[in-house]
Amino acid sequence: MKPNKTPLAALAAAVALLLPAHPADAAAPVAQPSLHAAIGNVIRPLMAANDIPGMAVAVSIDGRRHVYAYGFASKAGGLPVDARTLFEIGSVSKVFTGTLGAWMAARGKIALSDSAQRHWPALAGAPIGQATLLDLATYAAGGLPLQIPDAVRDDAQLLAYFRNWQPDFPAGTQRLYSNPSIGLFGRLAAQGGNARFDTLMTHSLLPALGLRDTFLRVPEQDMGRYAVGVAQDAPRVRVSPGALDAEAYGIKTTAGDLIRLVQLSMDASALDPALRQALAMTQTGYYRYGAVLQGLGWEIHDAPVTRDKVLAGNTAAIALEPQAVARIDPPQAPAPDRYVNKTGSTRGFGAYVAFLPTQRIGVVLLANRNYPVPQRIEAAWAILQAIQASRPAATPATPTK
Repeated sequence: MKPNKTPLAALAAAVALLLPAHPADAAAPVAQPSLHAAIGNVIRPLMAANDIPGMAVAVSIDGRRHVYAYGFASKAGGLPVDARTLFEIGSVSKVFTGTLGAWMAARGKIALSDSAQRHWPALAGAPIGQATLLDLATYAAGGLPLQIPDAVRDDAQLLAYFRNWQPDFPAGTQRLYSNPSIGLFGRLAAQGGNARFDTLMTHSLLPALGLRDTFLRVPEQDMGRYAVGVAQDAPRVRVSPGALDAEAYGIKTTAGDLIRLVQLSMDASALDPALRQALAMTQTGYYRYGAVLQGLGWEIHDAPVTRDKVLAGNTAAIALEPQAVARIDPPQAPAPDRYVNKTGSTRGFGAYVAFLPTQRIGVVLLANRNYPVPQRIEAAWAILQAIQASRPAATPATPTK
C-alpha cells in the first residue's frame, strides 16, 4: 500500500465521515466529552484516508482506561467494532515474548547471557548456538533475516534452518529486525521454563497479567468477535500459521487488554515481584541504535522526546536494514522521562502502542487494515496531546516537536 502523504491535520479539517463512534469500555469512567471528540477528529480522517473498516482506540489516563470503537470489525458483514473485538497486533506480540523471557529470567529459569545451545543443545557447533538469548531478543545475533522461509514447517526443518544459517556480521555489532531472532528467543526462554511457548504464554503469563481477552489461538467460541482484516488484493484476510509465529507475531487481543498491559508497564505495583521485575526489564535499554534504545520487545526514546524523533525511530530503513548498535553496559534502567512504543502489522491489520510513564498516559491503536506507520505515530501523538490538553494546567505538558 502506498503511504498517504496528506497531513492528518488537513484531513481532519476536510473530512467528516459518519462512522459509529462510542465509548466501548462500559467498566471505565467516560472520558471528558471534549477528549472523546478530539480522538474522533483524529481517527475518522485516518480511517477515511486509508479505507480502514474499523478501529479500536484505548487510552490510559492516570490509571483509568477508556476504550472507543469506530467502524466495522467485518466490512462485508457490517459487524461493528466494540469493546470485545479481537484484532491481530502483529509485531506488538514481541512485547509479550519479551515479557515472557524477562519473567523466566526474573524467576531464575534462564539468564539473558545464556547461549542458545544451552537451551537447545542441537544448535551446538553452529554459529547460532553461540548467540546469547539477549542477542536474539534484541535482533543483534548477526543478521538473521526478517522472515523464516515458508518452506520451514516443522521442528526438524527449523533446526536445519538455524544450523545452516551463517552470520553476516559479529553478534552484538548490528541490529537487524527479525522474526526468527526474537522467535528463537521466545522458544528458548520457554524451554528454560520446561514448557512449550504457547502453553507458558496462554496458561501462565497471560493469566498472571490479568489479560482475559488475549490469545495466541482464538478459541472457537470467540471467533465471532475476531475482526476480519482487509488488504488491497484481499477483502477478507487473517494471519496464516508459520514457524515461530506465536513467538513473533501471533497475539490477538482487544484494545482494553492491550491498554491494561500499558498500565502495568507504567505501574506494576499490583503484581508479584518477579512480574514487576520482568516488566521493568522489557523497558531496559540493552543496545542503542541511533536515538533509540532496544528493550525486550519495546523500543524506547529518551527525553527530550519529539514527534520527529519518534518518526525517525520507526522508519522502513530501521525495520529492514542493519543498524550499527552500541552495547549499553550495564543496561540502562527505565528512565522516567521516556517514550515507549511498538508497531505491529500483519497483512490485514495494523497496530501501534505508545506510553509516557512520567505523565501516566498511554494510547493503543488497533485497525483491521495495515496502514502506513508514520500515520499511526502522527495519530497517537495527536491523541496524547489531546489528553494533555484535557488536563488541568498544572499537569506537565506533552513534549512537542
